[in-house]
Amino acid sequence: MYKRILIATDGSDRSPKAIAEGIAVAKAHGAAVVGFHARPPAPPLYYGEVAVMVPRDVTEAFEKESVATAERYVAAIAGAAKQAGVPFTGLQYPSASPADAILETAEKEKCDLIVMASHGRKGLARVVLGSETVKVLTHSRVSVLVTH
Repeated sequence: MYKRILIATDGSDRSPKAIAEGIAVAKAHGAAVVGFHARPPAPPLYYGEVAVMVPRDVTEAFEKESVATAERYVAAIAGAAKQAGVPFTGLQYPSASPADAILETAEKEKCDLIVMASHGRKGLARVVLGSETVKVLTHSRVSVLVTH
């Protein structure tokens, strides 16, 4: 039924369950896995009309750490895929909107299932922090499996 499964991770404590579920579904269906992390973009060099300049070395250090973190998160999916004998492709790139990046990647990679974890925020926390999971659920053109 599924041929390519996007497993999106944010590295949170709920991510391992989503990874395990996604790998299990991929194994059961003989599907390939695309592991993905949308890392935060580097801060711009200038902020607002006041033009507060962020030093280039700060921006470069942020970018270096962001890439290293993303590689660790995607490597966790790669390890699980390798252990299960599931074909794997790993991707990560900067995006201010993880939900948009997940949806774009799923479309570009021709994935027919997205697997991701939900933080389970409720009330004011959800309103203030938003929910990338809800954004993916409401805008996805393919099935979405959400783990808790």
